[in-house]
Order: sequence, then structure tokens, then C-alpha cells
Amino acid sequence: MGLGKTLLVVFSLLHALVLATSVGVEHATDDVSTYIIHVAHVHATPPTHASQCMDQHAIAHYTSFLQGILPSHLSEPTPRLVYAYSHAATGFAAKLAKHQATHIVHHPSILAIFPDKRNELQTTLSPSFLGLSPSNGLVQASNDGGTGAVIAVVDTGVYPKNRRSFTADPSLPPPPSTFRGHCISTPSFNATAYCNNKLVGAKYFCRGYEAALGHPIDETQESKSPLDTEGHGTHTASTAAGSAVPGANLFGYANGTAQGMAVRAHIAIYKVCWAKGCYDSDILAGMDEAIADRVNVISLSLGGRSEQLYNEPTSVGAFNAIRRGIFVSAAAGNDGPDMSTANNLAPWMVTVGASSINRRFPANIILGNGETYVGTSLYSGRNTAASLIPLVYSGDAGSRLCEPGKLSRNIVIGKIVLCEIGYAPAQEAAVQQAGGVGAIVPSRNVYGQFFLSSPDLIPASTVTFADANAIYSYTQSAANPVARIEFRGTMISQSPYAPRVAAFSSRGPNRFVAEILKPDIIAPGIDILAAWTGENSPSSLSIDTRRVEFNIISGTSMACPHVSGIAAMLKVARPDWSPTAIKSAMMTTAYEVDNGGNAIMSSVNGRAAGPFELGSGHVDPNNALDPGLVYNATTDDYIAFLCGLGYTPNQIAIFTRDSTTTYCSRRPPIGDLNYPAFSMVFARSGGQVTQRRTVTNVGANTNAVYDVTITAPPGTRLTVAPMRLTFNAQRKTLDYAITLSAGSSNSPYNAWGDIVWSDGQHMVRSPVVATWK
Repeated sequence: MGLGKTLLVVFSLLHALVLATSVGVEHATDDVSTYIIHVAHVHATPPTHASQCMDQHAIAHYTSFLQGILPSHLSEPTPRLVYAYSHAATGFAAKLAKHQATHIVHHPSILAIFPDKRNELQTTLSPSFLGLSPSNGLVQASNDGGTGAVIAVVDTGVYPKNRRSFTADPSLPPPPSTFRGHCISTPSFNATAYCNNKLVGAKYFCRGYEAALGHPIDETQESKSPLDTEGHGTHTASTAAGSAVPGANLFGYANGTAQGMAVRAHIAIYKVCWAKGCYDSDILAGMDEAIADRVNVISLSLGGRSEQLYNEPTSVGAFNAIRRGIFVSAAAGNDGPDMSTANNLAPWMVTVGASSINRRFPANIILGNGETYVGTSLYSGRNTAASLIPLVYSGDAGSRLCEPGKLSRNIVIGKIVLCEIGYAPAQEAAVQQAGGVGAIVPSRNVYGQFFLSSPDLIPASTVTFADANAIYSYTQSAANPVARIEFRGTMISQSPYAPRVAAFSSRGPNRFVAEILKPDIIAPGIDILAAWTGENSPSSLSIDTRRVEFNIISGTSMACPHVSGIAAMLKVARPDWSPTAIKSAMMTTAYEVDNGGNAIMSSVNGRAAGPFELGSGHVDPNNALDPGLVYNATTDDYIAFLCGLGYTPNQIAIFTRDSTTTYCSRRPPIGDLNYPAFSMVFARSGGQVTQRRTVTNVGANTNAVYDVTITAPPGTRLTVAPMRLTFNAQRKTLDYAITLSAGSSNSPYNAWGDIVWSDGQHMVRSPVVATWK
């Protein structure tokens, strides 16, 4: 998600900004659209493993099925099958006229029908920042970094041509015998040359996209193959499990050895995102195929806003992945700092927010009045000049936003231009076109103290909105305003402290279910260096002719694959743990303090971040290896949760794929789902809420005794019963309950505390959030 207004998104800010300037996709006609149709299990085709989810049997079966439920007077236009689903969901996608869709939704064989929609796409230092070392901890315990695990990256594809992150490694064994995936060859993707023991799968899914376009993909513009022409998927894949590459950098910035989290894990690519977005039907097809291929982890750096969990393809697909033992991590989105903006909210997924690391790329702006403002830049050239040069405000030169062709050359030539908010590289191109020699670009006002680096085309610096206003005042008051830009390269330092929660990282509370805390966790997502495509520039602008092996970008898209790689290593190190146990281990061992020993702060205002910003805290890979206790949840627990939401049998059957087993005999409190965090909702008058949990001892000490420490949210009284848990060989799993009593509040409000179970060796922490509506 990002700064552009879009529907389903790859969650990196670079793609959101560039996509915001592109022309949207239109349907072939106003009446015919693609729909995703979930059918009752009895009408499903048997699970197959036909590539692209489209074997001939499925085509014949669902074509006949549609013909059978459409009366003759509604048979035109002829429905056209797009996909058949048998693993992530039960049903198919088809192009239908609106009147046909309206008719079949009432048929008893149809569980639900939803229009296909577009979604958005939402390092050299981050492994060491996370404490990962080949000689100890999680890397060592996972057979040197996830050997034997397969990570499915559902994204824009991969660019393996001359990319060291994906080259063959003779020391890497073949993928596990359980893996059933493979690489698809096309004229632009030579599977024999590109695939190896690192890159073990590469497939693509574009039928939903082409249906929305109304014509086949123009292969002069993008590759109809697993090849990544955007860059986003290459970046996320190499972040999750790319091989170690010494001397990686972008224009000399962030120089060092770049490697993925699970450096010895295998990568399987499922390309579902294209130049103009990612469509639900393609995403579900990619997840369907990944489940059939028996991957170990699915990484989703994409998402979009849905009305309910049952019409969100990532939630439905993830449910069926989890029940097959596949861990699913997903980006929270880039719509922060506004509240209730997080996406991918199903409790069976790990929802990942973005944080900073202790690396910066300062670009100082020195004004003629002696003032200096610290910005950021990834400019590849030299400083503007040793001496000060003229500075002008863009609004005084014909275009406040520095739009192409609108700046006055007579005013701009030879000067640095202060622009208003926009996408920096695009504005810099306009400045350069008008004869300018540098640019200053402000960050968004709502980002406060936060700004993002850009691969600037000319000498430029991005500064905070407040600093940009100060510079503006100088341009209006000085008789002859002058400035220079000084690039300081890469700085790794203790100050400012890290991690901090990214301003853009989408926040809670959970808009579907306030009792389920989201996001779950934060991970590095600001200025992450990883592999890049050779088909696109680092700025993703067509006017930018530069090509790079590595790029530095930001977004929750970058945070998500960090968690995916860590999960892959935990799967190898703890093969008997379920996906929910791995999620629990990450959440209860996450930390809340930065590298200065202070509470993790929001990068917007420098204040302590709360659970709606950082979830349970920042991921700590090595501590997750030994959490002491875990909160397990089964498919039955999740079905009970869906019953508690009041979903109908047909709505629940969208997840379970069998409506005969989903009649809810009871509706348990949704707050009783065995989740590693607590979120309690009160009316303004206050009240009392009790939530129940079950924990399993996974520590080495079978006879561990855990005592609880309680920190109540301000204005509440929090009790835990019992306050001691005594485990033994026969009692590995124990129950407890917490009760929160809250007074009244005159306005909507939230407060938080936590509980910590400890046996003297482990600290098993769960945040406790109280919300007055």
C-alpha cells in the first residue's frame, strides 16, 4: 500500500508512488467482469496438480456446472473460465455478465461470489541488526540458515539473470522430496538456465489480469512469464532467502554482504502481480499452486481492503495453507500513520509492520543564512558544489509540484529547486529538464519527523515537512537565497536509536475484529538493500535509464520477507512446531526496547509506540528459537472463531471448503481465540471482560514453573488466574484466564499494559490492550 490511491497493492512505497501516476485498468466492457465463485464441496473437482490451476478436467467440469445452473435466456454472453481452485479454495474464477452473476449467487450450490478486484504490492545490515550469526542461535540451529525449507514468494516474479542472489550453490542440497513445484520456461524465461537448487520453482498467473485488461498482455511492455520486470518480487525473494553476495550496494550506499534471512532456504516464485496491479483471482491461483507444491512458508508482500475476511483471497488462501502446516506472513500495508489501516488481518496469518534499522543516508542542506537541515538521499553523483548556489521555490517558477514541462526554464536554470510534496525522482526529472541543478523535496506532513530515501536522479535531498517549510520561509525572506547539498554517504550509528516504527506502516486496531490485535509484529522495512530486476530502473521511472543489481526501497513489503525467512529457519530448527506455534514464539519473544534501552518509538513524533503500531514488538529471531511457552491454535479453534463472528455456514465453508461441517452449535467469545496477545473492548461506561488462553510448555525443562507479572493498562484493574503454572510430563498444556476491569471514559480511548510469564529463564510476554469505543 502506499501514497497512491489503489485497490490491491504490492506493499512497497516505491511501487505505490509510481503506480499512482499510471493509467488504471478498465474492464473490456461495462457489463462483463471476472468473478471468484466459491462452490459447495460436493460440486468441486478433485484436487489436481495441473500447472496454472487449469487442467482440462477442471475446465470441462466447471463449464458444464455453469451451463447447468444458468437458464437458456441467460446463457449469453458465453461464460469463460479463468481459473479453477482446489487447494487454497474450492471453486473457480470466470468472466460473467453482471446479470449472470446476479442469478447464480442465489443457487444453492454457490457459497459466495465476489467481483475480482485489484490489489497493491505493499540487505546488507538487517541480518546483523537482528542478531543473526552463522556460528550460533537460530542460523546454526536451522542447519546453517534454513536448509531444506521452501519459501513461496507470491509477488511480481523474479529476475535471476546475472543475479548472484539466485545463482546455483554447489553446497546447497536439492529441495526436499515433498516439494512438487518446478520452473516454467517461456521465450523470456529459460528455466534450464535460471533454476537451480536455490531457485526451485517459478510460475506465473495472469488470467485475472488479462481478463481485466480485456486483451492479452503486451509482451513488449511486460514479460508474460515468471520474469520480474518490476523489481518488487526480486527484492522480496532475495530478502527472504537470497544467497550471500559480497560487495552489494546501490551507487556505493549500504555497501557490504547482502543475504537473505534464511540464506540456505530454497525459493519458489509465484508471479501474480503485473504492471497495473495484482488481481484477487491471480493471487488465489498462486496460493492454490503454492499449497499444491507443498511449500513450507508463503510470503505475501501485497494486500488490499476487503469488507470481510471471507471475501479476502489472502485470508481464505492462508486458512487452507495453515491447515496444511504452511506458515503465512503478510505485509500490514503502507497507509500509516492513520489508525485502523492495517490489512491482512486474519488471525491465522502473521501481519507484519515495518521498522527502521541503525543505518542512514544523510544529505545535508546548507542555506546561505547558516542553517543546516538533515535530509536523506541515494544520489549517485557528487555534492552540488563547494560553494553556495541559487535556490528557488517551485511555486515561484510555475509549478508548486515540480511537474514536467511546467517549470520556467528562465527561472530554474542553474538553481536548486524547493518542490512541494511528490515523488522525488519524478520531480527531479522535471527540474533537470528545466535546467535546474538540484532539488529539495519535502516528506508528507503526517509523517512528522520521518522521511524516505530515494534513488535521486540529480543532487537532491528529502527533508521533513517542517524543515521544508523553514527552507521555504528562507526563499521568501532572503534577497538572494542560496544553498548547497552535502551527501554524507552511509552512516551506521547508535543515534538516532533503532528500531523505530515507520511512519507509513499501517496501524491497528483491527477493523474486522477489534479483539484480535493487529499488526502482530514489526520487522526491518526502511531502506532495505536487496536484489533488483534488470528490466526496470531503481526509481521505476521510464525516463531513468540506470540499471542496478541491488536497490534500496522501503515498505511493509520489505518487512514481510524478513519474517518469512525467520519462519523458514524456525520450521527447520523446530520441525514439530505448527505454524501457530511459530507465530506465537515470534510474538511472545518480540522486544519493545530500542538499541538505546528505551521504549521503541514512533518515527512520526518520537513518542513511545503502542501495540496498534508495533503489535507484540520487534521480531527477535534468536529468542524465538526458545520461547518457553507457546499459544497453539488448531483449525477447529479458527472455525469456532468464525462461528463467534456470526458467519453463516456458507460463509465459513468458503474457508473450510465443506459446508456440511460448519454449522455452529455454539458461538464462543471471539476474544477466547488462543492468541498470543489480548485486546479487550469496552463501552464508554466501562465494565469487565474475561479472556481465556491455553499455553504449551516447549522448553527443555519438563517440570517448569511459571509465575506471572502483571502491568495493567492505566485506568484498569487486571487479574490473572491462576498466577502460577506448574508443568510436568503429564501436564504439558495448561489454561489460564485474565480479567480486565475498566472504568468509564468520556471519549474513545485506548491504553495498554502486558502480562509476562517467567520461569526464571524465559520471558513469555503478551500485550494487553483496552479500548473504549
